[in-house]
Amino acid sequence: MAQGTEHVLAEVLAGVVRVDHVPPESHFFDDLCANSLVMAHFCARVRKREDLPSVSMRDVYGYPTIRSLAAAIDAAPLATKSPPKPPPPPPEPGSTPRYLLCGALQFLVFVAYCALAGVAAGHGYEWVSTGSGVVEVYTRSALFGGALFAGACLLPIAAKWLLVGRWRETEFPVWSLAYLRFWTVKALLHANPMILFVGSPLYVQYLRLLGARIGPNVTILSRVVPVCTDLLTIGADTVVRKEAHFLGYRAIAGRIRTGPVTLGRDVFVGEKTVLDIGTALGDGAQLGHASALYDGAAVPAGEHWHGSPAQPTDVDYVRVPPARPSAPRRAGFALAGLAHVLLVYTPLAVGGSYLALTELPTLDVLLDPGSQDLGSPAFYGEALGVSLIGYLAFIGFGFATVAWLPRALAPLVRPDRTYPLYGFRYGVQRTVARLTNIKFFKWLCGDSSHIVGYLQSLGYDLSHVEQTGSNFGTEVQHETPYLATVGSGTMVADGLSIMNAEFSATSFRVSRATIGAHSFLGNHIAYPAGGRTGENVLLATKVMVPLDGEVRSNVGLLGSPPFEIPRTVERDSRFDHFKQGAEFRRRLAAKNRYNLRTMGLFLCVRWLHWFALSVVAFGAIDLYGGAGVAGGLVIGAAMVFALVFSTCFYVLVERLICRFRPLAPQLCSIYDPYFRWHERLWKVPSNHLVAFNGTPFKNVVWRLLGVRVGRRVFDDGASITERTLTAIGDDSTLGAHSKVQAHSQEDGTFKSDRIVIGSGCTVGTGALVHYGVEMSDGAVLAPDSFLMKGEQMPAGADWGGNPAVERQS
Repeated sequence: MAQGTEHVLAEVLAGVVRVDHVPPESHFFDDLCANSLVMAHFCARVRKREDLPSVSMRDVYGYPTIRSLAAAIDAAPLATKSPPKPPPPPPEPGSTPRYLLCGALQFLVFVAYCALAGVAAGHGYEWVSTGSGVVEVYTRSALFGGALFAGACLLPIAAKWLLVGRWRETEFPVWSLAYLRFWTVKALLHANPMILFVGSPLYVQYLRLLGARIGPNVTILSRVVPVCTDLLTIGADTVVRKEAHFLGYRAIAGRIRTGPVTLGRDVFVGEKTVLDIGTALGDGAQLGHASALYDGAAVPAGEHWHGSPAQPTDVDYVRVPPARPSAPRRAGFALAGLAHVLLVYTPLAVGGSYLALTELPTLDVLLDPGSQDLGSPAFYGEALGVSLIGYLAFIGFGFATVAWLPRALAPLVRPDRTYPLYGFRYGVQRTVARLTNIKFFKWLCGDSSHIVGYLQSLGYDLSHVEQTGSNFGTEVQHETPYLATVGSGTMVADGLSIMNAEFSATSFRVSRATIGAHSFLGNHIAYPAGGRTGENVLLATKVMVPLDGEVRSNVGLLGSPPFEIPRTVERDSRFDHFKQGAEFRRRLAAKNRYNLRTMGLFLCVRWLHWFALSVVAFGAIDLYGGAGVAGGLVIGAAMVFALVFSTCFYVLVERLICRFRPLAPQLCSIYDPYFRWHERLWKVPSNHLVAFNGTPFKNVVWRLLGVRVGRRVFDDGASITERTLTAIGDDSTLGAHSKVQAHSQEDGTFKSDRIVIGSGCTVGTGALVHYGVEMSDGAVLAPDSFLMKGEQMPAGADWGGNPAVERQS
């Protein structure tokens, strides 16, 4: 049988690499110069052969010759392909009238929320403005700000209990009235200010008020807000790290399914994890970082699992010793945080802004509610001046605060020393993390040589810098920048999270995390302190960085749990001659000049946006005129207009950059003029798109940006990076925090290609679809999966995992 399998596999591979004959001992990558994209096409062709079992990318990397792959196939009797089953019937098409009606009702809900906020803001501003003296203005600002804060926090609770009652295990179609109630509660939860208290006992108590059953001494560090809170159970002394997803629902095939998520006592849930509905961790169980539980998986008590999908491991992910718990300390920390918001930040934002503006005598045209001077040139001149001064002050004072205040606080928390949670030093660590993770400056400097200087100003140890012009992307996170070391010559794509703080239920510790020299890190990687990687390592997109085993050097790592792949292949090294000598210096200088112009362009673009919103805000004050409820409705209308304007403004910016033309697939050096132009597209802000999640309006915006979107697509919060390279069919479902990424960068090579998602497809929560992928009609990709470049999912296929493979029913 081995000879026959070898012959057929060699025949298939020869067709893919376009040669007459493939020797059975030839190494796929070293001898045939293939790459992962080519081998993904090989796997797709093998899947179509009735005389061969399915082959995955993990198989290809594990058995990188025709002979070894054939032997592995023949030695695995369970791997033989079962008779083909007919694809499941496609999801029932949605109802266009119901889709349109739901969108209209969602718009009315949003307008009502803005109107309520506008009326409250108008009355509050008028009341604060009648105060005399700093003390009275401060008192009124604190009272008004506190009332506004309480209202914004209590509104989601009231809406949840009035519209839903208790969440139960159920299923309903999107765009239905049941979905409208679900979306309303979800939208209010995402808009409420309690998210600011993530990591505090106050946030845990808030979830209890929403119906969650949470035991004592639970610490939740994830800003991903659970929606179906009555279905969430968390036992005592449990820790949930940041970017853990435990939503309590799943969107699949145009329907919402709600279900329980159960965590026992003393459970640990790592960073960048997904807990799907119906999953559970028993008492003392652990789930490592970059891992996922789905399909009703349950981790037995005391066991440690990791991977996507998760599997047993011996790694202990709780590596910090416990401290003595203290109920008064927890209560004091919660009350201190609340006092800071109500007595410092809110009065400063409300009263401080009012006093600063009213003390400037030249702003009488802007701030006099009775002037009705909206058509005066003086109005726009003053708005221009205020917006420009405020913008420059934000940049100047913001950078000074980010660079110097955390540096002054950092010595208070010593490396490798265990501290109790919710004490003074825990507050210091949280403050340092918040300030140094402000996104604006990383957005501005990322994907350019200037990100190196910015990260060094924060405290990063970047060793001897080998400037590439793309050392880091725009999204880099850390727990503390002062214990982050990145070796010389290493390049990092977007989405790196340096996990240099460790947590238990009662304690925390900061430790140095070191990324080796001459490495490349792909997208969306959580790198822990103690990661077992050395120099010259390729860490592929969404890889789980190992904490056990030997230190990996001169290899690549892919998947969760990870397995070894080649460090580089011929296709990714064809532009290496651009990275040395005079040619490198010339191209780097040209890229630096272009990136500097890009930074200047987007500073101007964001200021224009800031100026326009200033005009809208001051125009609302001008039209308010002390008119009570009617004036408050004007302010609410201004809030609606601001969102519409922001969306249209940034759509126009992106389309102008593209010259209203679609992108084309590329394979080029990062020093090619095309790449530095393409980087501009990643600078276009998209935070405003969050407001459209789960509504028909998200599809409208995607179409304006160039995505080919079918009818009634349900987008629960997906990100699409290259819009004009992406096509999505009718009635497809894009899960929350999923990503459709039509590009990749590996070392000095940039690649992009089209992505086609057919009708009725589902992309699960936190999943990533890479470039060159085709998902045929009705295909389902499980949560947290990584669908690698070039993969082709057959119609009705059900795939999952990192990297994604066909799931057994």
